[in-house]
Amino acid sequence: MPWANSVVEAELPRWTGRSLVWHYARLVPPSGGTALDEDFLNGLLAAAPAALDQLVALPLERVYLACTSAAFMFPGQARNVALGAHVPVVTAFDAVLAALDRYRAGSIVLVTPYPTKVSDAEADMFGECGITVTGQATLNSSDGYAGIGPEEIRAVTRRAGSRAIKEAQAIVLSCTGWPTFGLEMVLMREFGVEAFSSNGAIATHAIQASAGNS
Repeated sequence: MPWANSVVEAELPRWTGRSLVWHYARLVPPSGGTALDEDFLNGLLAAAPAALDQLVALPLERVYLACTSAAFMFPGQARNVALGAHVPVVTAFDAVLAALDRYRAGSIVLVTPYPTKVSDAEADMFGECGITVTGQATLNSSDGYAGIGPEEIRAVTRRAGSRAIKEAQAIVLSCTGWPTFGLEMVLMREFGVEAFSSNGAIATHAIQASAGNS
């Protein structure tokens, strides 16, 4: 996970309880930065082999690359990380796609904290994967995601527009770095459609894969 991400460690065990044990390795970009831009994301992926080496002695079932944006911004590099790993590697974006497949959701509203350019790139990637983005909304922020509160996330979701939400089969809260635990049910009650986040998708994928269902 990105070295400045303080949310993944807090959220994944809350979803999975005692059914799984999580180990963590931090991806430190050469720049030493934390703001989400292309240099930062490239740096995270460049740091992945060393992070995998930290885990090689552990009896792992799989590794999750807990940065959604790195996977869809640089899919080729993310695939190369997986090719060099000693166990299967699943990216956060892979986990989101798997969740959409489970829900049989072919259309989504995309909600992110990302800079607009990054959010647009994710919408394009969903399109390439056969997922229709009926609407999107972003905070257009490059840093400080851990401090985003639930009301701010609900507010930015509303900005996607009622028509777009009505046409969607799911709301995707993309990004592992903002706190989303518990928001899925809140959004489902408010908008009447399935909702899930990157961290929730990772946790669900891990549970089902460990049970042999993925």
